[in-house]
Amino acid sequence: MEAQLIEAQEAVSAHLEHVLTPYGAGDVAEAMRHAAAGGKRLRACLVLESARLNGVSQAAAIWPATAIEAMHAYSLVHDDLPCMDDDDERRGRPTVHVKWDEMTAVLAGDALQSLAFELAAHPNVGAGDVRADLALSLARAAGGQGMVLGQALDMAAERPGAQLDLTQITALQAGKTGALFEWSAAAGARMAGADPQRLIRYAAAMGQAFQIHDDIIDVTGDATAAGKAVGKDAAAGKATFVSLLGLDGARARAAALVDDAVSALSEYGTGADTLRAIARFAISRDS
Repeated sequence: MEAQLIEAQEAVSAHLEHVLTPYGAGDVAEAMRHAAAGGKRLRACLVLESARLNGVSQAAAIWPATAIEAMHAYSLVHDDLPCMDDDDERRGRPTVHVKWDEMTAVLAGDALQSLAFELAAHPNVGAGDVRADLALSLARAAGGQGMVLGQALDMAAERPGAQLDLTQITALQAGKTGALFEWSAAAGARMAGADPQRLIRYAAAMGQAFQIHDDIIDVTGDATAAGKAVGKDAAAGKATFVSLLGLDGARARAAALVDDAVSALSEYGTGADTLRAIARFAISRDS
């Protein structure tokens, strides 16, 4: 899997630089590049692997793969703002509002979100109905019924007296983290006109395991390795999978979810081995 991740990182980074070249060298453009640089590129790798599994060329799949990384980068820029999580570091570097200012961060995030839809709907992706489906499903995954809803619920969970139960935490994370993973894993099937449900099931389980492991890293991790602050959830008294299940319970739940994700891929045989490895990586990483 490591080779596929590196390949995805290199391909998406090069493609992002290509599509951002016309933006020039102003503050917003540079902030977009800064925000979109680095990271694990797991979402992009899911797009590329889903495409390969469904017989879609990388030349076509690189567009939605880059789109989801632009969308993810936008979400991080806004998530890091003082009015949200107020983080100074992301991916081991200063956050955009720290390196520039809040205005530039808001505008760079807005521009990255718009870029995501532009890339998902690019003519090189395929036929018009395929591009329309990708753009529509991305809007739903990223918007007020998906990622944005999850973030809103996450912010509400930090209010004094807020006490979420396990069902509410699961729903919160299904939006905040899971929705973009599900879109990524389903993208190749959508491009091929195939049924995406097994890949969505895979990504739903893998995405929840990923988030549980994030909660574990926040408790046990090292800020340098994580590339961001740790211990913030506990300091804020926020309910997480770890606070509700304990460390051992959270680890057990994450492992069971990875098993669910892997089992969803049974019909694909060895062709889905990279996706299986990604699911296992979700709960073994340190950042």
